[in-house]
Order: sequence, then C-alpha cells, then structure tokens
Amino acid sequence: QVQLVESGGGLVQAGGSLRLSCAASGSILRINVMGWYRQAPGKQRELVAIISGDGNANYADSVKGRFTISRDNAKNTVYLQMNSLKPEDTAAYYCNADGRTTRWVPFGSWGQGTQVTVSS
Repeated sequence: QVQLVESGGGLVQAGGSLRLSCAASGSILRINVMGWYRQAPGKQRELVAIISGDGNANYADSVKGRFTISRDNAKNTVYLQMNSLKPEDTAAYYCNADGRTTRWVPFGSWGQGTQVTVSS
C-alpha cells in the first residue's frame, strides 16, 4: 500500500507564490509518473502538471510559465512551485503517483488534497 501526503497549501494574495509538497510512503519499489491535479468547486478535476521518473514535465496551458513541477526520487517526493498566482488558481490540489510496490504490484495513489485559495 502506498500513501501520499500533501502539504503547503494556504491563502495567498494574487501575484503571490506557494510551494506544494507531496511525499509518498509505503512499500514502494519504483514510482513512474507523479503529478498534480486540481479541482475547483463545481468543476471537474483537471491536470495541472506531471513529471516522469527522468524529469520530463508537462503542464496545463493555464499554468505554463507560472508553475514548476519537480521531484526528488531519493525522497519519493514531488513539488509544485506556484508563482504569479491568480484567483482562478483557487482549488483543492491533489497529488497522484503511479508505479510498482515491492511485490511488483502496480499502484496508483491519490493524496487527500490541500486547499489553495488566491484572493484578488
């Protein structure tokens, strides 16, 4: 079983910055893709950014140039640096990871979410 725990959310003014962290723990053999998703009230969950094990990253058009995803494979942790935040970035942010456990069982896990609120 693999658990993901996010941290770093909060309230920030428009134009400000926040850094989210997500640490994976459990019987992890390998983590492939890690990513961040978000869900605003009344809207579907959407992809924000994903990063492969070798560091290749992809971003939603809405956050390109403002957000940066990175990961520390030794710590099984993924980060999301969010700059120039806008009120429309307000959402619950969820971490996702997939890979294999030490028993070679594939896993796909979600964190519990962390709230980001951007005031205008």
